[in-house]
Amino acid sequence: MFLSIKGLAKSFGELEVLKEIDVDIEKGQVMSIIGPSGSGKTTLLRCLNALEKPSKGIFTFNDGMTLDFSKKITRKEWLELRRKSGMVFQSYNLFPHKTALENVTEGPIVVQKRNKQEVREMAVDLLEKVGLKDKMDLYPHQLSGGQQQRVGIARALAIEPELMLFDEPTSALDPELIGEVLTVIKDLAREGWTMVIVTHELHFAEQVSDQVLFMDGGYIVEKGTPEQVLKAPKEKRTQQFLQRILHP
Repeated sequence: MFLSIKGLAKSFGELEVLKEIDVDIEKGQVMSIIGPSGSGKTTLLRCLNALEKPSKGIFTFNDGMTLDFSKKITRKEWLELRRKSGMVFQSYNLFPHKTALENVTEGPIVVQKRNKQEVREMAVDLLEKVGLKDKMDLYPHQLSGGQQQRVGIARALAIEPELMLFDEPTSALDPELIGEVLTVIKDLAREGWTMVIVTHELHFAEQVSDQVLFMDGGYIVEKGTPEQVLKAPKEKRTQQFLQRILHP
């Protein structure tokens, strides 16, 4: 077990976006989250990455760290939660005035205060891993969408997180560029990274996932293996969603 989540809820004013989420994230496994827009998928990721503060719920990590969001969370605890995960956004979020290499080295050098030369060498290796070593001196505007997203993946890996989070990493890409990003994520899965992926690419989710969650209305409606959720869903709402996606 990497992380156990119990009773996670998140409200924005009167709007309840997440309602009593219970889920376990296993170490070294890939979890995909599917569901309609507005179901709470991205908010769940943002709670895991400390970009949003849960209204309540308990996170228990395998290293003994426990956070109870019904109580006050210290700044130290908040930073420790953030350090555990790397986030890949659907809109890339690269620094436009920095090269691909500088985008990857920024976090480890500025935030983590690591050795500049060691970080640079690591960043070059990461850009090679995502197939962009020859593009490391280019700026984001000189890269395709798929290349920018792969830089985003290298940047997230550079902080050496325990958990990788992907928020619909292909949704902003032209169809012909989607494959190059999904290939990188598949490679990370084979390497044993613990990952949570919000995606609308159902075939990809089937190929790469150990567990699939279907969310709707702020709840986890159904969870199980890809075969269980995507091929033989038990819940009527899951069946309706898959029917609309696969047979529009």
